[in-house]
Amino acid sequence: MQLEYFHMIDRIVDLKVDEKTIVVEAQVPKESTIFEGHFPGYPLMPGVLLIESMAQASGWLQLGVFKFERMPILAAVKEGKVRGSVFPGDLMSIEASLTYEGSGYAMTEAKIKVGGKLRANSALTFTLIPFPNADMRGYMTKVAERVGFPLQAVSP
Repeated sequence: MQLEYFHMIDRIVDLKVDEKTIVVEAQVPKESTIFEGHFPGYPLMPGVLLIESMAQASGWLQLGVFKFERMPILAAVKEGKVRGSVFPGDLMSIEASLTYEGSGYAMTEAKIKVGGKLRANSALTFTLIPFPNADMRGYMTKVAERVGFPLQAVSP
C-alpha cells in the first residue's frame, strides 16, 4: 500500500469474473505521515481510506467484469460503516461483489477484514465511463500488472 499515491491495493488474491467477486489484500504501512495526525500516540487507518480501499477493490472487480472496456469512478457511498479499528502493520483482506450494473453505473458491496474479523463494510455506486485516453488505459494496465490482475481473464 502506498498511501501517498492512493495505491491502496497490494495484490489481487482471487478474481472470479463469472461470479462477479474479488478478494484483494492490502498491507497497511507501519509508518506514514498520515498516522502522525491520525492520531499521535494511537495511529489508526482513517475511515475515509478504508472506504477508498473498498472502492479500489470494487474498481478492480469492475475492470475484470467489464473486460477493461470501461473505467469505474466512485459516485456514492451508502451504508459505509467502520466496525473496528485498523492499525499500522495490519493486513487487510478486502472482498467485493458486483450487485448491479446498468444505465451507465454499477453497484458493489464490499467489506474489509483483518485477521478474519470484520472492520468495515459499505455499498458503493460507480459511474462507468470509457477510458478518457490511451495514456490512462496504459497506466491502469501497468498498475494491473503490479497488483497481479489476471489480464488474460479479460482478453477477447
